[in-house]
Amino acid sequence: MRIILNDQPRETASANLAMLLGELDLANEPGVAAAVNGQVIPRSQWAETRLAEGAQILVIRAAQGG
Repeated sequence: MRIILNDQPRETASANLAMLLGELDLANEPGVAAAVNGQVIPRSQWAETRLAEGAQILVIRAAQGG
């Protein structure tokens, strides 16, 4: 299916947010946050959050520094 990931079109076979983040090697990274269609999804709900054609997904990683 085709999704929009961080404002870029992307093809994925991932059925849910956890699978997508696993595909991106981010599922187990600390400091990762994700939103689907403008709604922030808690990490505890990633596996339950199904993706649909055209979903807009924003993934960010917290960075340290100053």
